[in-house]
Amino acid sequence: MNPNHTTAVPGTSTAPGPPGTSAVSGPPGTSAVSGPPGTSAVPGLSGASAVSGPPGTMSAAPGPLGASAVPGRPGATAVSAPPGATAVSAPPVTAAVSASPPVTSAVSAPPAAQQQPDWPDPGALRAVADELGVLPALVAAEECDRLREQLAAVARGEALLLQGGDCAESLEEVGRDTTAAKYRTLNLMAAVISEAAGLPVIRLGRIAGQFAKPRSHPTERHGDTELPSYRGDMVNGPAFTAAARTPDPDRLRRVYHASAETLGHLRELTAADGGEFWTSHEALVLEYEHALSRTTPAGRYALSGHLLWIGERTRRPDGAHIAFAARVRNPIAVKLGPSSTPDDALRLIDLLDPDREPGRLTFISRMGAGAVRDALPDLVSKVTASGAEVVWICDPVHGNTVSSPTGHKTRRLDDVLSEIEGFLEVHRSLGTHPGGVHLELTGDHVTECVGGTYEIRFEDLPTRYETVCDPRLNLGQSLDVAFELAAMYAASPVTDRGTTWATA
Repeated sequence: MNPNHTTAVPGTSTAPGPPGTSAVSGPPGTSAVSGPPGTSAVPGLSGASAVSGPPGTMSAAPGPLGASAVPGRPGATAVSAPPGATAVSAPPVTAAVSASPPVTSAVSAPPAAQQQPDWPDPGALRAVADELGVLPALVAAEECDRLREQLAAVARGEALLLQGGDCAESLEEVGRDTTAAKYRTLNLMAAVISEAAGLPVIRLGRIAGQFAKPRSHPTERHGDTELPSYRGDMVNGPAFTAAARTPDPDRLRRVYHASAETLGHLRELTAADGGEFWTSHEALVLEYEHALSRTTPAGRYALSGHLLWIGERTRRPDGAHIAFAARVRNPIAVKLGPSSTPDDALRLIDLLDPDREPGRLTFISRMGAGAVRDALPDLVSKVTASGAEVVWICDPVHGNTVSSPTGHKTRRLDDVLSEIEGFLEVHRSLGTHPGGVHLELTGDHVTECVGGTYEIRFEDLPTRYETVCDPRLNLGQSLDVAFELAAMYAASPVTDRGTTWATA
């Protein structure tokens, strides 16, 4: 990093990077990270740290949720925001946006939906869904379009994507401090990666909607007692009691208001920083997603978040989740595990990106450290040969979960880094663009994953194991990933990666 420029993370301690890297620190309240002399700032979502790029970068108009100065590459075309767009904007519904119809007609028809709760009171569910259908949308359609434009730059090799946040958000932990910790962590990571790669980094939180989780089994047994599995705070509670585990439609309402509160905090943060920050979550509970979809003059949008992804368990081409995603104009991501085939990927492209629009579709590779080098090349090469311009990013956490001697689910940081390295190796060998990473992380000093500069050992896991679902990287481990990823990108000069901007 440029030693003359610093990035501050108020209220957090600075974690050191690998040998030879400079610390990222700064005075309280600051968050500016500059690049080489002669760069032009490219503002984005309100509230991001200022990150400038190499000479020759074109500047863009400010976008939603505060805009961070985003660097570009020589010859890259900056994407400007629509007039008046604000990333993480307040959720007013304008006359041009029509409310969602009652949820019953949207979800009653085939195809069948997987991983849906067994709601005990359909009438109560309909009442909540109808209420959500006339409440203000959480994000604006123009913001979703702006993110699509930025993701198109990633697809062309002109930018990177950093997506991260909680495995599953907790209603009890929603608040300004929790939001700020995750926001600052992603800011720091983006600054480190951007400086090394010489590319703008789009910051996308798993936040303001990531309250539902798919499960391997519909029920959980403790001794002689069997209850529904915990499916995230959008559906039921984590406590192992019949009352907590019964799906409750009122939780959809609570999640809406919690997400609106979080978006308000993000607007404050981005307004202070002058950058962009986007929100995302898994589109899992379809009653919630249908209720918050709105029709605009440009088409239909799912306005519960800027980007929605479809998980490995719900990505069946003939399933309800893909059918839902195909009908909205948001940028969409799909997770691909080691069992995915090129035919699967090509079919998903036909369904979700029939017009082959860069920025519309992101594939999130989640192979596992031991499988990525074998399973990914055929997928990438055949998708590339099809002519589709998709974004490729790596989820290096979900395929690397292990059980510890203490009985906790955990992940080894070494496995996470190995999968990222394998992901980059595959793309380097094929001349394609490794577009970024998707991580489960927190800005807190939890003890849920093992390894790191400030090493967490198996025996340390019970100290602060606070996740309501899967283990997350803590602040120090998140910065370790950022520094290691920065070193990987720095070791692969842009002219060697075969991307379009390198020869523009």
